[in-house]
Amino acid sequence: MPPLPETSMRSMPDMTADMLAPPPARIDPARLQAMMEAVSAFGGGAGGALTRLTLSPEDGQARDWLAAWFAAHGFAPRVDAIGNQFGVLDLAGPGAPTVMVGSHLDSQPNGGRFDGTLGVLAACEAVLSVRAALEAAGTASACNFAVANWTNEEGARFQPSLLGSSVFTGAADLDWALARRDGDGVTVAEALSRIGYAGTDSVPVPDAFIELHIEGGPILEREGLRFGAFTRFWGATKYRLAFLGRQAHTGPTPMAERRDALLGAAYLIADLKAMTADYGLDLHTSVGRLEVRPNSPNTVPSEAVLFIELRSGSPAILEEAELRLKAAIDLAAARAEVGHEVRAIDRRAAGPMAPGLVRLAERAGAANGTVARHLDTIGGHDAVSLSAVCPAVVLAVPCRGGVMHHPTEFASPEDQAVGTQVLADMLMILAVEGMAAIEAAGGRR
Repeated sequence: MPPLPETSMRSMPDMTADMLAPPPARIDPARLQAMMEAVSAFGGGAGGALTRLTLSPEDGQARDWLAAWFAAHGFAPRVDAIGNQFGVLDLAGPGAPTVMVGSHLDSQPNGGRFDGTLGVLAACEAVLSVRAALEAAGTASACNFAVANWTNEEGARFQPSLLGSSVFTGAADLDWALARRDGDGVTVAEALSRIGYAGTDSVPVPDAFIELHIEGGPILEREGLRFGAFTRFWGATKYRLAFLGRQAHTGPTPMAERRDALLGAAYLIADLKAMTADYGLDLHTSVGRLEVRPNSPNTVPSEAVLFIELRSGSPAILEEAELRLKAAIDLAAARAEVGHEVRAIDRRAAGPMAPGLVRLAERAGAANGTVARHLDTIGGHDAVSLSAVCPAVVLAVPCRGGVMHHPTEFASPEDQAVGTQVLADMLMILAVEGMAAIEAAGGRR
């Protein structure tokens, strides 16, 4: 685990006299749970499992459900060219700032039902409750709202992850992204067309982005806390590397004459794990996917493709780890007497979330009697992409055992409700006070 950041169990910032008291925006926990149950059916399996790979038929069903929800509740639907799905609620009129909220509906294979999905549906519920509260109080909104469902956050079917939000922010080229292929050779463009989400809408960058997520770690549960705010995100360097050997029979081929690509992969995987011992809690390494060809029990592998990750909150450590990775690749290839080639490299820099939004989360949490625990996010989120172009933050609720990307992933209805209520209260403050609430809380970036 990374070093535990200093908790924010300090006194909350004083509520200055110029801050308006917003009318209460009370979410409906039962309505939120009904939405969670409905969407979990698309790709859901036994034991809480969920397989809803991006742009699959199951993802198309979940998107269709969300589009119908938008239509039923007065949100204007929008789909851009990379398939990002939005529901826009115009409460303040043209020219007013827009606060975007959401996450993603795609999952890992045999993943869980809360990662991403909670963020999208909590956004729906929070914005709905804010609109109702404003109407009940006869209060005009200072901003418009948009709910976002980002394409291919997980990176399970198409690489890299955060693909849709990266195109949205200009970090990735649209044509390049549409040309990404899955393991069966299907491009993103083809997959979008198959499920009817090759959009043409142009959606502007929002003035702020907020994402609710399960923690994906054990800190909140361990400390008995119900809510957190990620204050910084780790960087990541991802390699797609192939070891290249020679196909042969595993029986008669003499051991000394074998050129086993998988053996090179095994050496490197072990070296990557050993590398972390030199960095304490500040470096994570993994090989989460391995493709072996021809993948036959009686054949020496001719090719082994590894999907390698290095993650750290320190740019210097990440840079050093990449140099060590390169040396380890050469060493593993030499030991196995095989060749190698790097087929792709993706990099994501470490950085901070918007301090103003973190402080706003503290303010809303305090109003609900909960502390906003400061956390690091080691995994990627779409808010990481958005942070390059607008103030952005990820909020967290506990998940049982810190488990994520597994069927046993679980966030209690009570914790979901707490996080969604804090989110709604943040949106209500912004609706009443406008973007000045972010400035007053500690700055935009």
